[in-house]
Amino acid sequence: MHATPISRKTFLKATAGVVLTGVPALGSAASARADAAALQVTKVADLTGPGNTTRFGMEATDLGIPVRTPDGRHLFIFGDTFQNATVGGGWWRSPVALWGQKALLTDRVVWTGAVGGEQAQQLWAYEHDNPVFSTVLPSDVITIGGTIYLHAMVNKGLGNVVWTEIWRSDDSGATWTHTGAKFPADLHGGMFQLFTWGLGNDDYVYVYSTGFQRDKPIILHRVPSGRLTDLNAYEPWGWRDGAWAWGNPPTPILEGKFGELCLRPLDGKWILTWFNAGDYRIDGIIMDTPTSNLYTARRETLIWGGAWGSEDDTHVAQLYGGYVIPGSTLDDLHLSVSQWNTQTGWPYHVMQFRVRGFGGLTP
Repeated sequence: MHATPISRKTFLKATAGVVLTGVPALGSAASARADAAALQVTKVADLTGPGNTTRFGMEATDLGIPVRTPDGRHLFIFGDTFQNATVGGGWWRSPVALWGQKALLTDRVVWTGAVGGEQAQQLWAYEHDNPVFSTVLPSDVITIGGTIYLHAMVNKGLGNVVWTEIWRSDDSGATWTHTGAKFPADLHGGMFQLFTWGLGNDDYVYVYSTGFQRDKPIILHRVPSGRLTDLNAYEPWGWRDGAWAWGNPPTPILEGKFGELCLRPLDGKWILTWFNAGDYRIDGIIMDTPTSNLYTARRETLIWGGAWGSEDDTHVAQLYGGYVIPGSTLDDLHLSVSQWNTQTGWPYHVMQFRVRGFGGLTP
């Protein structure tokens, strides 16, 4: 059975409701100041909103999941998108995508165009709020050879996933076709809905997944890069008979309340960034391999949740997302971070943050 659909506002309030009172969910002011001193965190820019993405017909949007395209550009995939600067403000599309700068990342992302033409078009045609589902939200995106793969969640009410699927683009994001891959929403106890994935140097794609309700742990699978759309090729990682091994039933690798996830190989290590819904912040882990013990790996809070009217570079009201922008390094990490004021409907936008020093911290 699927969960009862909930509204967009209820979904975010339920997991980051502490923002409405302005009280962080976890961590004292002293610990927040200590982490801020260890890391250099700065907001680089608002990437979307009036004046930034008005020309693409998308002043209100979120997520912005980035990938490097086969032709070397940046492509950012966005979720529910509206023409005007408010949630529900005209022309609803999801997913949509923008291309960014082609040069190596040194400063803010600069948009060079929208998928679909002058105005950002929905990546594939469907009607929102149809009898079967309400919207399709991107989960994660990956480039393998000359193809970009997009994992997407089909929702009937936010947090109520009816199935997930994989789309592909063979022209650096300009056009998209369905691969035929369609995964049940209740697979693995509902922990195979929200994906993040990264390509290892062993030709396996490693997949961390959880539910889309922000109340489930993470599980791990791997799949040969050439069989990404074959559900039978996904091999679970699990604990049985006193040992971890591939092929065992999937066992949670990290407990918590997880929102958006981003797993990437980076600088000879692997990094996981995510919205920590239980503690109202964006966290990061650096590990040797995707099968490393995530409880003992290097872990830090990168950006703290905060209250409206009391924001700074390290505290953001009603934040979520936290995706690694291509060109980042462990010591100079750039993230796309979303923000949504659920009471007023604006801000509802994507920002770029820079985190320096994460890779050099002592575990």
